[in-house]
Amino acid sequence: MNLSAHFSLRELTKSQTATRLKLSNKPGPAETANLKALCLNVLEPVREHYGIPFSPSSGYRCPALNKAIGSSDSSQHIKGQAADFEVPGISNMDVATWVLENCSYDQLILEFHKKKDPQSGWVHCSFVDVLKNRKKASIYDGRKWEPLQVV
Repeated sequence: MNLSAHFSLRELTKSQTATRLKLSNKPGPAETANLKALCLNVLEPVREHYGIPFSPSSGYRCPALNKAIGSSDSSQHIKGQAADFEVPGISNMDVATWVLENCSYDQLILEFHKKKDPQSGWVHCSFVDVLKNRKKASIYDGRKWEPLQVV
């Protein structure tokens, strides 16, 4: 099932951990609708802007999978509202800054980023609803949080 022009339900639900633990990581209708909105409002604009194919490293996570990897019970991945991704050949800081300036999002985090290594970490982005998105943007280096701002 395609969620958008360049992203499928399969790639937004794939998980080596779920496979290894024999967990069904199948979203329900509400979570699938959220994944579609995430693709249309965040992932597709990123794909179209850079013109480089990419596949998120993490999208939907069923509650059992989310727990198995030690993520928060309030993770937006459980609702199908969040994805973690990188665009090959583009610094994660550049991708996060482009999303900040050009997309509607709820939460944008440049996770585990090191200032001296532009390729470090990954981009976590969530989408709820154009009218309900909080537009929270941060950098998390594994120890401390700081605002993500356009420089």
